[in-house]
Amino acid sequence: QVQLVESGGGLVQPGGSLRLSCAASGSIFRFVAMAWYRQAPGKQREKVATITRGGDTNYADSVKGRFTISRDNAKNTMYLQMDSLKPEDTAAYYCNTESSRWTWGQGTQVTVSS
Repeated sequence: QVQLVESGGGLVQPGGSLRLSCAASGSIFRFVAMAWYRQAPGKQREKVATITRGGDTNYADSVKGRFTISRDNAKNTMYLQMDSLKPEDTAAYYCNTESSRWTWGQGTQVTVSS
């Protein structure tokens, strides 16, 4: 069973940046498409960015041009660079496969507020 550990969240002012990390425990990581998800209070979890095992990316319209997803298969780690953050980006952020087939981690909280 692959374990996922997200980190890098925090409190940031609007317009600021954060870099999230997702560490996976299994080497199978390098063979699967991965994604970042987020869930704001009272809302459903939504997928914000995806990356194939080869590095092709896709983004939700709400984050396109501001967020960048990347991965380091040698380290079994995925990243989300978040720039120009907005208050509406406030949420708990999670990583998982593109089809969310692994057990969810605890997530990392991102709060954008002045």
